[in-house]
Amino acid sequence: MLKQIQIGIDTGGTFTDFVFFDGESITIHKVPSTPNDPSKAIISGIEEMLGNGQLDLHIVHGTTVATNALLERKGARIALITTKGFEDVIQIGRQNRGELYDVFWEAPLSLVPPSLRFGITERTNFEGKIIKSVDKSEVLNLCKKIKQLDIEGIAICFLHSYANPKNEQMVEKHLNKLEIPISRSSKILSEFREYERTSTIVANSYLLPKVKNYMDTLSQKLPGAEISIMQSSGGVMSPDHASTEPVRVILSGPAGGVVGAVKLTKLTGHSKIITYDMGGTSTDVALCEDGPKVTTETVIDGVPIKIPMIDIATIGAGGGSIARVDSGGALKVGPESSGADPGPACYGRGAEPTVTDANLVLGRIKADSFLGGRMKIFPDKSKSSLKKLSRQLKLSIEEVAEGIIKVANANMERALRVISLGKGYDPREFAMLSFGGAGGLHACELAQAMEMKTVIFPKDPGVLSALGMLAADMFKDYSLTVFLNQDEANFAVLEEAFSSLEVKAHKDFPSHKIKFKRFLDLRYKRQSHEITVPYSKNFIGAFHRTHKRMNGYNKPKSEIEVITLRLRAIAKKRELEVPCLQNNKIKIEPKKEKVIFGGKSINLRTYHRDYFYPGYKFKGPALVLEDTSTILIPPGYKCHVDEWGNIIAVL
Repeated sequence: MLKQIQIGIDTGGTFTDFVFFDGESITIHKVPSTPNDPSKAIISGIEEMLGNGQLDLHIVHGTTVATNALLERKGARIALITTKGFEDVIQIGRQNRGELYDVFWEAPLSLVPPSLRFGITERTNFEGKIIKSVDKSEVLNLCKKIKQLDIEGIAICFLHSYANPKNEQMVEKHLNKLEIPISRSSKILSEFREYERTSTIVANSYLLPKVKNYMDTLSQKLPGAEISIMQSSGGVMSPDHASTEPVRVILSGPAGGVVGAVKLTKLTGHSKIITYDMGGTSTDVALCEDGPKVTTETVIDGVPIKIPMIDIATIGAGGGSIARVDSGGALKVGPESSGADPGPACYGRGAEPTVTDANLVLGRIKADSFLGGRMKIFPDKSKSSLKKLSRQLKLSIEEVAEGIIKVANANMERALRVISLGKGYDPREFAMLSFGGAGGLHACELAQAMEMKTVIFPKDPGVLSALGMLAADMFKDYSLTVFLNQDEANFAVLEEAFSSLEVKAHKDFPSHKIKFKRFLDLRYKRQSHEITVPYSKNFIGAFHRTHKRMNGYNKPKSEIEVITLRLRAIAKKRELEVPCLQNNKIKIEPKKEKVIFGGKSINLRTYHRDYFYPGYKFKGPALVLEDTSTILIPPGYKCHVDEWGNIIAVL
């Protein structure tokens, strides 16, 4: 019998992270990413750790293929087929400006040009009654036209097809003869709001060929391995499912980090956390209260995506973010990144100054400990990269380096405020959980700016996203728009509707034991947007309370409408047991070092995390070195190590 190895893999912009679990112990690994073909880094990392022997591999993978294709507008050439007269909904949108006060703002290019938008004469009303059926001859003529256009994908989205999909199904049946991948809205997103639904289905079709090709390549290069893909909602799905609904994996990697963070905080007893994941290219933050917050209102580079996703705010601020002086003489950091190639100047291949170079110049990164000493870096090249900025700003190299850190921190602080104060939460009630390769160097300063007293640093923070992927369950989300007023939404009606969704789930998971979670989208009558709350006997009271927290008021005497039912079907995996830290007490003798902090050189102690044991205590200022990250503990913090190896820093 082959030995089973579980592998969590997170492909980032700079590094590809691995967590190997053999049922007893966890091993970690990192290799530079290969952006042109992410599978090369994956194969390389597995071979470096496991060789070419025969093993039973169970892989959970978080991919950036869909994200990058959308951000870089490198998806497929697709056609949109919609109800005649609604061809331009995808471009008109909500007529909102992306930047209200920027007179130079331009709307992002639509994923489908006007020449590839086609209208079909049909109509279904909001109750599901077909007013105008599809004319077969019109569809056949459209087939002939599309056949001549070199199309790689087709998106079908008809008005009110969530209430009755018959017209969409008929058109899909005829278009299948073209053997072009088709995304149908009533199959992928059976909900109202024509613009958001159309945008989501168009994005799915746009990403489908590229993601499917990647999934096929991965399966070919890892024959015999059982592969699962991380969803943006925090669960895993099969490669086949990802190939047909790639819109569900757009935030695949960041979602793994949030799942891993929640897993660890359940052990530590913290139910309220803000996750802070700073990698080489970007920073992702999320608020979790008894689990991750999920939203259906995500907008990525101007493209609304109505698929359930963990509510994550992402900004272009990472260790590789490039610093520059703009035309007005101000110091800017990001969102442009040096990526994995050429990388920060200290990697020896590039010359642009980055956040990593600034931390190195300030002494906060130790050159001989970078990536556990396995990767050689060049401090002199970091200094050289900062000299140009130094001359432009008429400041010393060290002052420029601290300026870069302050600007990067300000950018990340704004993201933290968006997901906390912006959603009606007081960040002072939360602990920050910091991870990612670069997060440990900035977390405490950011927590202080947000008036948060506790910062948690998990063991091996640079690979927590990959660990989270191993901890994620397999699940699928279902939805049904119902439009019920408060009197109509009685227990019997809601139970019947939820039961219809559960029937679908049992068909999708025929051989699994399923656990269900139910939610409702609610609003006050005559409101235009909904709030999602868990389904319970007192869901009306829960809605009033949530509305007040989010908006500062509620209207207990107003009538409530039930708009959409949501069901999550969870097929739980075997629980991943996070190993406890070995209680090998040894005398720890930290090395004394100097770093620049707060505009002056200060003395601090440098620790190697491998020597820590449960119950060990120390104070800031300190540097904690480990293979995947470096942690900076400013003065004033008191730290202790818990039984799982987490460092709990309290101000």
